[in-house]
Amino acid sequence: MKRLRSIAFLAGVLLLILSAASLYVAMGALSDLRPAEDYEDRGVLTFRPYEVYPVQVENTGASGRDRRMHPTKTVYMVYYRAADGSGYKWSDEAYSRDHGRQVVEAGETVRRRVLSIPSDGTYITVEPEQTAESYTKGLREKYTQIVGMATLYIVFYIIILSLSKLVRR
Repeated sequence: MKRLRSIAFLAGVLLLILSAASLYVAMGALSDLRPAEDYEDRGVLTFRPYEVYPVQVENTGASGRDRRMHPTKTVYMVYYRAADGSGYKWSDEAYSRDHGRQVVEAGETVRRRVLSIPSDGTYITVEPEQTAESYTKGLREKYTQIVGMATLYIVFYIIILSLSKLVRR
C-alpha cells in the first residue's frame, strides 16, 4: 500500500510539472496569437508538387538513451508551389521518400487558402474552407482548452494535497 501511495504521489508531481509547463506554453502562445485583422486573405490557390527533400527534425518519438543517441530524425517533405506563378509555397510531410516521389510524379494539385501578414511580409496557408477568423478562433480555443485543463489539474492537485495534510493531523 505504501508503494502504491508513493507511485501515485510521484505520478501526481509529474503531472503537476507537465500541467505547469503546458500552462506556461499555452499562455505564451495565447499572448502571441495575432488577431484575425492582421491577416489579409489572398484567396484559395492551387498548389502543384515539385520536389521531395529530406529534412532533419527533432526525434520526439524516442525516449531516454535512444533520444540522446539519435536527437534528430529524417522526414521527407513534399514541396508545393502556387500554380498561378505568384510565388507562394507550401510543404507537407510524406510517409516516405517513395511516397513523396509518387505524389510529385502524380502531380495532383492541392487547394489551400493563403493568408498573408503584410506587417511581416510573411504568409501562411490553411485549408480552403478556413478564413482568418476561423483559423484564429480555432487556435484560441485550442490554447484556452489547454490553459483550462492545466489550471484545473493544478487546482485539483492543491486541493488533494491540502485535504491529505488535514487528514494526517
